[in-house]
Amino acid sequence: MIYPAVEEILNKEIDRQNNTIELIASENFASQAVKDLCGSVFTNKYAEGYSGKRYYNGCEHMDEIEDLAINEVTKLYKCQFANVQPHSGVGANTAVYQALMNPGDTILGMDLASGGHLSHGAPPTLSGKFYKSISYGVDDNGLLDYEDIEKIAAIHKPKVIVAGASAYPRKINWQSFKYIANMVGAKLVCDMAHYSGLIAGGQYPSPLPYADVVTSTTHKTLRGPRGCMILWNDGDLTRKINSAIFPGTQGGPLMNIIAAKAQCFMEANTEEFKEYSEQVVKNARAMALTLKQYGMSVLTEGTDSHIILLDLSDSKYSGRGAADLLERNGITVNKNGIPNDPRNFVETSGIRIGTAAETTRGNKEYWFRELGQRIVRILNG
Repeated sequence: MIYPAVEEILNKEIDRQNNTIELIASENFASQAVKDLCGSVFTNKYAEGYSGKRYYNGCEHMDEIEDLAINEVTKLYKCQFANVQPHSGVGANTAVYQALMNPGDTILGMDLASGGHLSHGAPPTLSGKFYKSISYGVDDNGLLDYEDIEKIAAIHKPKVIVAGASAYPRKINWQSFKYIANMVGAKLVCDMAHYSGLIAGGQYPSPLPYADVVTSTTHKTLRGPRGCMILWNDGDLTRKINSAIFPGTQGGPLMNIIAAKAQCFMEANTEEFKEYSEQVVKNARAMALTLKQYGMSVLTEGTDSHIILLDLSDSKYSGRGAADLLERNGITVNKNGIPNDPRNFVETSGIRIGTAAETTRGNKEYWFRELGQRIVRILNG
């Protein structure tokens, strides 16, 4: 029996999700099978270590489910090796840095205001405190400038270059990043957290042919449980990466979540998922075009993914104000910084919109065009 106090809050959240339009780009709706596995008996078992090398007895089925998850994800992304134990994207990135660098080494990543993630070297984080963090940004059109990134890398000669973003709507040229990394002798780490579902569905380029290491969350566009994975092809990195996860940065893995990851990898390797990921991008492009046509400033003039970024620097609303207003009207988005943002990180001058969750609900281009018009009316009201 769920205690009434807990059940009351659970029911309120169910009601909120059922009666809200979900446009937060990092959120999605997992399948019932994924949710069932998250709450399964796998949660009862400690399984420190790796398959065949556990620190506890009674782990034969833990080995089976982790092996299955690894087999499915390497098949899905066409790579040689995987670690499916990381609890989060930040944790996975932190472990990869530990595997590839020593404290004080230089890391080059995308700055927050340009669309980067906290774990790519932002000053308040471990990646910004343990390593010498240098950042690259975007040009006046909001696009990655690979020649400029090459110049920055040539000057600072980082040990690791991080490619990937939290709020970049366009395709990332992983091959250009690999060229730059090779030029300065750096390892290339690609964080595909936002794009992994689109990559699985063939709608976004894969970094696996170019990256030394790839990290990704398993929720967002991949539509799985909250968690992360690390992928690579060089067997010489296996011991370093695995030991950086356990015992380096984590204890026992969450076997219930690993079971749910196995399920989500199998779901993503279906025709239905490919159709879904294609629809995600179609919906985002339709909505971005509508927002532009009705006078909104869309950064990069559109999107190649599930992400749309609105520039509100000339609006009466800050990013926070706009997000709060939309939430009062039953639409959830998140405030987001923009390049050369005139406002601080608390207020911001942008909002980030994502189409993954509402595409899971079966909505298509017409619905997103109508929703785009509704958003314009709310923000201009």
